[in-house]
Amino acid sequence: MLKVILGHSDDPDTQGAIEEVLDRCVSELSNIPEAKPKAGIVFAAIDFDHALMLKEIQQAFPEIDLIGCTTDGEMSSILEFQQDSLTLMLFCSDNVDIYAGVGYGVQENPLAAAQQAVQQATNKCKTPAKLCVTLPASYLADGSTTNGELVLVGLKSALGSQIPILGGAAGDQFRFQTAYQFFGNEVFTDALPILIFSGDILFSYGTGCGWTPIGRKSIVTKSHGTVVEEIDGVSALQFYQRYLGDRQPTAENPLAVYEGDSDRYYMRVPNTCASNGSINFLGSVPEQTTIQMTDFNRDEVLDAVKTSLQTALANYPGKEPEAILLFSCCCRRWLLGTRAKEEYQIIQQELKTKIPQEIPICGFYTYGEFSPIQPQGSTYYHQETFVTLLIGTK
Repeated sequence: MLKVILGHSDDPDTQGAIEEVLDRCVSELSNIPEAKPKAGIVFAAIDFDHALMLKEIQQAFPEIDLIGCTTDGEMSSILEFQQDSLTLMLFCSDNVDIYAGVGYGVQENPLAAAQQAVQQATNKCKTPAKLCVTLPASYLADGSTTNGELVLVGLKSALGSQIPILGGAAGDQFRFQTAYQFFGNEVFTDALPILIFSGDILFSYGTGCGWTPIGRKSIVTKSHGTVVEEIDGVSALQFYQRYLGDRQPTAENPLAVYEGDSDRYYMRVPNTCASNGSINFLGSVPEQTTIQMTDFNRDEVLDAVKTSLQTALANYPGKEPEAILLFSCCCRRWLLGTRAKEEYQIIQQELKTKIPQEIPICGFYTYGEFSPIQPQGSTYYHQETFVTLLIGTK
């Protein structure tokens, strides 16, 4: 048995919002006497009193393993797309183990933080881990950023590369100053909270981005970390100018970075340009990687939401999932503008044609997404991507 309970409030007052969320959760639980929450995920806007919020959740459900983070926007099956809101998803099960862990000092040593988080969570599991959901730090209090790819390397090392890792980096409503992570009743700025699912868990996932590769494929001939110096032997900026002219590279035209020799790719967003023509991206772009310029069209970006959900539904190993988690990039929200709300609406409309019963849905806009590109494939760190995660039980 797996039952999922959901609360969502757009009350700007922390006390009012958390009371509304908890009242709804308690009311739903009263209709399921056998259900006892064992874990939860909370997504919250940046301006709430997060310590108060976590204190109230712990008082209501003192025994749950809880993780969460701040966001760039929230989604749920209760209030659809929102900003400045608060969501809480609770998991109740007698045959699925769900345990939380947290690692500290992600910026200084993401590998050690990942090892710490995984060990803490798996030490409590009675059966081997099958799925990891993570909500790591992104922007820290000193204005620096953490490395999403090194976080992923650490989690893969600690869990084993065969365990799917899904989730998103914490946001701060496009301020790029300080994002917060939650574990139990604690608030952090440089932490790596995770939930490990084991036991009779069923799940599937799908991704979609919607940017269209254009022009010919090229090779990154010189790069280090997130800085690309040369593509096809010319400066990264010259490469972009072939397509954009004098216009500076922006999030509208990320690079599609191909997975080996396949036609599958993940996105890398240009951030800043240097005087020598190099470009710093919001994620690493390895040397000798095949890349391609992409073009932006809002309709196609929104169509990718349907692709993400349809892929997850097609690969779900059970009859119907009990819950859906959504992770969408803040750049998508920004570039879609007033149409950002359509992302959740597409999910809702598509589900109505596939599954008659209502499924609890919760999600947020991230500063980087984690998901495999294909079923049973390796997990990647994404940008400008929409990720759907379906969860259920046997």
